[in-house]
Amino acid sequence: MQPPLPLAGLSILVVEDDDDSRFYITTVLETDGATVVAVSSAVAALKVLPELQPDVLISDISMPGEDGYSLIRKIRALKPDVGGRVLAIALTAYGDRESCVHALESGFQTHVSKPVDPEELVEIVANLVACCHW
Repeated sequence: MQPPLPLAGLSILVVEDDDDSRFYITTVLETDGATVVAVSSAVAALKVLPELQPDVLISDISMPGEDGYSLIRKIRALKPDVGGRVLAIALTAYGDRESCVHALESGFQTHVSKPVDPEELVEIVANLVACCHW
């Protein structure tokens, strides 16, 4: 008998402007049981968030147009019933302490450096959902 998939039943919104990264993250999460909607911009994320109501948001920080910090500030300004309290993970190429602190101060629950190991990403999502229900 197979053990349950660690992300089974979770809805995740991925915001990533790089096509290859977006595909990689989506594939990793879906393989472990999550239902994933992936978009390429903050504008697209804000459009789908209210109707999607994901359990988790994973957002790249460095995106053209509007970055992940601006996105999470706009999301946190929303009412809870339209996604304002979604659990959020910042995904960035910058792994220094300053970037981590900035992500947390902006409204993300955690910060992950790219490239992220598939097992690590799944573990981070599963642990965040297990410990941080708002």
